[in-house]
Amino acid sequence: MASHSLVQVERIDITVIVDNEVDPISPSNNPAVQYAGLLQGVPLTKLNPGNARGGAQAELRMDSICCGAHGLSLLITATKDGQKHTILFDTGPEGSTWTRNAARLRADLASVEHIHLSHWHRDHSGGLLDAVRSITTATAAAAAAAACSSTRQSHARDSLTVGVHPDRPDYRGMLTPTGSIVSLEADPTINEIEAVGATVQQQANTHSFLDDFFLSSGAIPRRTEYEKGIRGGVRYVAAKDAWVKDEMIMDERLIMCNLKGKGIVVFTGCSHAGIINVCRHAVELGGGLSPLYAIVGGFHLADNNPEKLARSLQDLTDLQPQVLMPGHCTGWKFKFLCEQSMPAVLAPSFSGTTFTLSA
Repeated sequence: MASHSLVQVERIDITVIVDNEVDPISPSNNPAVQYAGLLQGVPLTKLNPGNARGGAQAELRMDSICCGAHGLSLLITATKDGQKHTILFDTGPEGSTWTRNAARLRADLASVEHIHLSHWHRDHSGGLLDAVRSITTATAAAAAAAACSSTRQSHARDSLTVGVHPDRPDYRGMLTPTGSIVSLEADPTINEIEAVGATVQQQANTHSFLDDFFLSSGAIPRRTEYEKGIRGGVRYVAAKDAWVKDEMIMDERLIMCNLKGKGIVVFTGCSHAGIINVCRHAVELGGGLSPLYAIVGGFHLADNNPEKLARSLQDLTDLQPQVLMPGHCTGWKFKFLCEQSMPAVLAPSFSGTTFTLSA
């Protein structure tokens, strides 16, 4: 398979705005992954001189620590030859969680050029509208500040873009073992996203973006016999007033970067296609010329199906990734199995942590 256009970047910084778990204390388990443990990554608040604290200069506040939530949102910056591009990959389950954590991280929201929605599920799209509002406000403020500065550095750019798959369901839900249907909240509509200031790009095919720093897949081929999607998944079709089977979640797309001298770094929202199908497809998109280096995001193995766990672990081990950063829907058991089978490869994704991968 021919490789798609993707430049080699020298550094990737990943700030986890939303994930299911929080751990600002544990140090890095993988020498290839840099991040500040032991609470050193939590932003500090300066204390005024002359405070009655024996000369302490800063305060570690508990309201500076991010909160966990069932969802995923990653702020990703890729760097090459001093040029940087920043995207937001998914937006978590709700606006309040996203805006609170982004504020606690003191994230540079004005740097965000593009939001990529991995798939239409509320735990990934729920914070989208508030994320767009926050980013556009931060960008406008940065531009105004630059206009007033002596350097007159311009922050003008095209409007924030949001990349989504065109097959947005009216609703998604779950068929329970008793036969009843539980509906999720609706994802934001295209009109709602545009109304808060973004330009929506609806794309189903493989494409690179932002000077070929990033590549988005199209539909991920389903080839393994044991990765069968999300059991009981359904979608509501308003035109038919009916719920239909939707276990494969075919709108989910991965994104990837090529880290110089290391290989492919894959970002996956939920891996409804199966984490092995996701990783193998990423290698295919690279033309088979670069090894699989790192996998970041949700592996969707929290259902703890014994056969799926065992076969996923074996096939993942065979792919020989050097960095595993599982989060969200991966489940504790698979992370435990990975650490046992591939010692020191694991670097779990935690809300509020910034991870750095370098060439």
